Amino acid sequence: MAEITRREFVTTAGVITGGLACGIPVAARQQNLIGAASATEVSEQAATGSVPLGLTVNGQEHRVNIDPRVTLLDLLREHLNLTGTKKGCDHGQCGACTVLANGRRINSCLSLALVHDGEQITTIEGLAHGEELHPLQAAFIEYDGFQCGYCTPGQICSAAALIEEARRGDASVVTADLSKSGPAELNVEEIRERMSGNICRCGAYPGIVQAVQFVSRKTSARSHGNGVGDAAV
Repeated sequence: MAEITRREFVTTAGVITGGLACGIPVAARQQNLIGAASATEVSEQAATGSVPLGLTVNGQEHRVNIDPRVTLLDLLREHLNLTGTKKGCDHGQCGACTVLANGRRINSCLSLALVHDGEQITTIEGLAHGEELHPLQAAFIEYDGFQCGYCTPGQICSAAALIEEARRGDASVVTADLSKSGPAELNVEEIRERMSGNICRCGAYPGIVQAVQFVSRKTSARSHGNGVGDAAV
């Protein structure tokens, strides 16, 4: 007769005892859980069928049918193939996904696409005019406002909205004189505060500030020169 070790005896006894005591109830419970999960999944699929969405992106109209849970960021990247807008933290903390919705900068990772039905969306691809770069794009190159470039699309879109906000006279938390009307002065402190929602992990902040300040001054000079405001977008 073959000898059995103590470890083998304990293992075998545990399997047999556990199977007899709990096998049938556990198996039944597992089947119930699987059935409930399948029913829930079918119910969710039925409740979240595709819905129509129409919006204009970079001047081009798009009509799509999407799951209502799709974010604007995923719509742009996965459905419209506009991959210039980047997915960074996917929690609205880094600003890499910044786009313009009706001229207002937003974190597209936090916004459902359906919320923007009928709106005008501008991404980094829509800032340039053909082969002609947007002034901010050219300035970021001139002043080394990037290193790896991953955050740059969001930085530039945010800066474009920032310049327009300042032109309207919108104040920030560091604006010294809230009673003053007219365009806000974009000094270094103002730019850093207004761009604080966009993180550059490479630390190219000095170049970013210089680029934004350069374009804002050009925009201001042009506006004073001909009396017509030069919108950032």
